[in-house]
Amino acid sequence: METVTRNVKDIGTEERRALEHVIGHDLTENQKLVINVVSIESKHPEEDAQVQPEVPAWWNIYDGLTIEEVDRLDQAIRQRANLTRDVE
Repeated sequence: METVTRNVKDIGTEERRALEHVIGHDLTENQKLVINVVSIESKHPEEDAQVQPEVPAWWNIYDGLTIEEVDRLDQAIRQRANLTRDVE
């Protein structure tokens, strides 16, 4: 695995635009860009498992809820976001 670290303030305009396009948002001068380069295929699967990042705790927001509770929560979220509309 290779890790590349660059200070955003040291990146040229064209390269910065390209990187912003890749990551999907603008970069600011006070940030660092850290890129990890990993091989897709490995002869050692146990090494691949170590490369995978841990899932953040907030990804498990539905843990412990029943299907009905998840459905009620989903319905409330969609109504609040105005993603559901009455069909006439």
